[in-house]
Amino acid sequence: MKKEIRIKNKVEELEHVAQFVEEIGEELGLDMELQMNLNLVMEEMVSNIIFYAYPEGTEASIELTAESDGKELTFVLSDQGREFDPTLKEDANVDINPIDREGLGGMGIFIVKNIMNNVTYQRLEGKNLLTMKKEISN
Repeated sequence: MKKEIRIKNKVEELEHVAQFVEEIGEELGLDMELQMNLNLVMEEMVSNIIFYAYPEGTEASIELTAESDGKELTFVLSDQGREFDPTLKEDANVDINPIDREGLGGMGIFIVKNIMNNVTYQRLEGKNLLTMKKEISN
């Protein structure tokens, strides 16, 4: 299975990402909890691109591909925004009260690293490529 979606860097496009993840989950017969976790991961990472990768007012495309061999599901998120490697971001301090977290950030990336089995980043030909893998076989 291989699927791809291309969206604009606009918040309203997140619903297309959710639909994309839901279709993949149904096609692969993933349980609802895993589908919800995968949706959370994609929403976090796509939101980061929408809010931080481009100067305000810049319209750009974001590509998300998904591929599975039945044992592992691999998502690759690609954009041409500012270079940013989320894997280098220090893990969020989960001991801090959520009320006191405002402005600290980092929780989204922390969540992604904890849901996915493998998260890698590379910058190739002016593109950010974030590869996120999840084992799906029992």
